[in-house]
Amino acid sequence: MRPATAILAGGATVAALDIADAFIFYGAGYHVGPARLLRGIASGLLGHAAFQGGAATALLGAGLHLFISTTIVAVYVIGTSRWPAVRARPWTMGALYGLIAYSMMYFVVLPRSRAAAPEFSVAPVLDEIFAHVCCVGIPAALFARASRAATPPPPGSPSPPETPDRQAV
Repeated sequence: MRPATAILAGGATVAALDIADAFIFYGAGYHVGPARLLRGIASGLLGHAAFQGGAATALLGAGLHLFISTTIVAVYVIGTSRWPAVRARPWTMGALYGLIAYSMMYFVVLPRSRAAAPEFSVAPVLDEIFAHVCCVGIPAALFARASRAATPPPPGSPSPPETPDRQAV
């Protein structure tokens, strides 16, 4: 798979998985509808006024979510293009990347956005960590590994090992 295809397909996949988790978790546990969640994403750009918006604001939130997801995948695909050992272990390295993406989103991006500071609650934090590991990091790593076949290694670098994520002991 070409790197651009991996980035676009990976971004769409990550966006769909992550927002599906949010719709299910916040819908079932907190009775928050999809449009309100998407307006919450838009509030990072528009502030509290996003919650007074309608369908257009929810669509803006969906577009922002897709853009952020695609950027997260692009960083992984491009950032690991010179580290074949990282791409060879998508399950472990993807999980770690998911934790890094979560940390960057909640401790760097959100505090600098116009979104209201989220209230701390254990269940949502655990779900968001789960989602960033399973719905963001690991899929990003799997798409990066898929793009490896179309990305030749830099001159003079060794070929990536074709080892499974878990090695026999």
